Amino acid sequence: MIRTALTELLGIRVPVVQGGMQWVGKPPLPAAVSNAGGLGVITALTQPNPEALRTVIRETRAATDKPFGVNITILPSINPPDYEGFARVAIEEGVKIFETAGNSPGKLIEFFKSHGCIVIHKCTTIRHAKSAERLGVDVLSIDGFECAGHPGEEDIGGLVLLARAAQELKIPYIASGGIADGRGLAACLALGAAGVNMGTRFMCTVESPIHQKIKEKIVASTEYDTTHIFRTLNNTSRVFKNVVSQQVVAIERRPGGAKFEDVRDLVSGARGKIVFENGDPDYGIWTAGLVLGLIKDIPTCEELLSRMEREAEEIIGGMAKLVKAKAKL
Repeated sequence: MIRTALTELLGIRVPVVQGGMQWVGKPPLPAAVSNAGGLGVITALTQPNPEALRTVIRETRAATDKPFGVNITILPSINPPDYEGFARVAIEEGVKIFETAGNSPGKLIEFFKSHGCIVIHKCTTIRHAKSAERLGVDVLSIDGFECAGHPGEEDIGGLVLLARAAQELKIPYIASGGIADGRGLAACLALGAAGVNMGTRFMCTVESPIHQKIKEKIVASTEYDTTHIFRTLNNTSRVFKNVVSQQVVAIERRPGGAKFEDVRDLVSGARGKIVFENGDPDYGIWTAGLVLGLIKDIPTCEELLSRMEREAEEIIGGMAKLVKAKAKL
């Protein structure tokens, strides 16, 4: 059994968090992850309103008696969601673990901490991680350049970012981006992390609510099948390389650059949602990490986490054998 600051704090067996994912973090997946020993996470903004979130929290609780969390991500928006309403409903329903991400999370973090909750905050730089540490979060999720979605604008890979976290941070942190198996888990523990956060890998499980054809597309893909959009808009996002994302990149590369209005219809969230419903990988934008190159099957969450746990234990044990006692003179 691998015990870390994360497993002790959250009351879970395996130091693995299923990160919040738009259109993916619905009750069947987080419940399955929690039942398998990790921390499942519901994505609040996948729901149309706070009362819908109340319903899915109750559905998740009916499917697992293990700890699970709720993700609330604050992103720039013309018509911002009811962040306060989502947070309030989750507290009313007894949720005690939250994953936060995005811009200016201070008020949200303060609200959760005032109710005695555990907060895991996602960051892409050590600078932002230290700021969140000062705000009182309990765990930091350090997102390396390999991650799906928003890797920030600094392009720092996980290997360096995690080592820097070990130098600078005083609270536990977990690694996010590029992890799919026990080897990745063991490597992150060696770099000082208390666990890992996985998104793309959990998309490709039996319990994931996305279309089977998208899962099969993930298995058939490699680490070369992602691309960055919004680079020129200083809002970089790593997504699956398909017809639509290549169109967006082409527009951004035009002389004079591009404005968001030039790509608005192409990057519509509604189109991305339909990808997961109809199974057409070229219908819209959907996020995926470099970890695509490591995903070779579609296991249940129980199979995945049990395998990761076993692999990590074997690798850690094997590494210990590399250390030889010095001969006595």
